[in-house]
Amino acid sequence: MLIENPLNSSALAFPVLECFHIVGFALSIGTVAIVDFSLLGIGMRHQTPAQLSKDTALWTLGGLVLMLFSGLLLFSSDPDMYYLNWPFLIKMFFFVSAVIFHYTIHRKTVSSDTPPANGKMVACVSLFLWCGVIFGGIFIGFVYPGLSLG
Repeated sequence: MLIENPLNSSALAFPVLECFHIVGFALSIGTVAIVDFSLLGIGMRHQTPAQLSKDTALWTLGGLVLMLFSGLLLFSSDPDMYYLNWPFLIKMFFFVSAVIFHYTIHRKTVSSDTPPANGKMVACVSLFLWCGVIFGGIFIGFVYPGLSLG
């Protein structure tokens, strides 16, 4: 029995859902970047990274949830196109790595009132991983599906 995906039957469903996906990115990555820049000593100098992390934790989680669920719905519109696309696979690698890094090493680093000596390195790694997610997502639409290199 063939069931049509509602995202494919409406001209507006996919773009609207993609807007929600981007809002989720902005919330989660934006709040993580605020904390990371604080660890690097850039901006928000009146609050410690621990305070910023605590203040933005719900926004970060909300953005991740919105990004994840909207992303799953977007994926359902054409799974073959996505899982056979190198930038999508790279994006997923960076996404999983960034989430794991954020809720383990990053959280431990920013939880103390005085950031440890490796705080700047942790912030740089975090920003690198989240930028990988963004750039992977940008290039999904520009690379034809197919895992062959030649």
